[in-house]
Amino acid sequence: MKSGFIALVGRPNAGKSTLLNALLQQKVAIISPKPQTTRNQIRGIRTDEDSQLIFVDTPGIHKPHHELGAQMNKEAFAAASGVDCIYLLVDASVPFGTGDEFVLSALKEKKIPVFLILNKIDLLSRDKIMDLLIEWSKRHDFAEIFPISAKENTNLGELITITKTYMEDGIQYYPEDQICDYPEQFIISELIREKVLLLTEEEIPHSVAVVIERMGRKKGKLLINAMILVERSSQKGIIIGKQGSMIKEIGTQARKDIEGILGESIYLECFVRVEKDWRNRKSKLQQLGYIQIEVDDE
Repeated sequence: MKSGFIALVGRPNAGKSTLLNALLQQKVAIISPKPQTTRNQIRGIRTDEDSQLIFVDTPGIHKPHHELGAQMNKEAFAAASGVDCIYLLVDASVPFGTGDEFVLSALKEKKIPVFLILNKIDLLSRDKIMDLLIEWSKRHDFAEIFPISAKENTNLGELITITKTYMEDGIQYYPEDQICDYPEQFIISELIREKVLLLTEEEIPHSVAVVIERMGRKKGKLLINAMILVERSSQKGIIIGKQGSMIKEIGTQARKDIEGILGESIYLECFVRVEKDWRNRKSKLQQLGYIQIEVDDE
């Protein structure tokens, strides 16, 4: 069996999480049109009759403005080490910029095959796609270059086929029916956060986190209590909404997705709490799982 790990790396909004979900044909990573949606490495597992490919979705690499942003960059670059292949995802509809140059220069140092994945080609003409292929081929000696549309599933089959040729014969790391290596609580909290991103105002997304405080049984259904953390009282008001309308809608939409993944009916109760400046507090980032606890080997 061919097996190996592939890191999905790139700028915010390049479509990494959309590609991961498309490759797995199931939703494991949250998506939104707002940048920096992904905060952790998320491993998605694709197993077929002759291979097991483990895709590592990473936070978008960006100029950080707080400790959380710095940790997200650290997560992304860490994922690009110790893998068998790297997908450098680029939004083909956006001009090449300093951010792309920053990511590309970091990957040039890696002794790992790098695939250039030009995403969102559904937004471009054929001539523009050809021009981009020529331009990007001059910037680095990529192992492969693939124009794709993760949204439209364009060229994804060929991408999988070629990726397998870069994998070695190896072990099956996960059971064949497993598609993600994160616990249920993480997936549930991410689905709730996704609805906050999709439904709330521009100031909310980067200052929100979700903690699952309790999971138990009530009248035969799974009961989930989720705490939505924000940094300011004004943000709390936005998430709650007029007469609780917004938090009710967040809960309703999240519940449908969670039930789809868990395969059972649930009670979902969402609350909101203000945690001032939590994105710059290392203790809080550690508690939320955005910083790994470092263990002294001595």
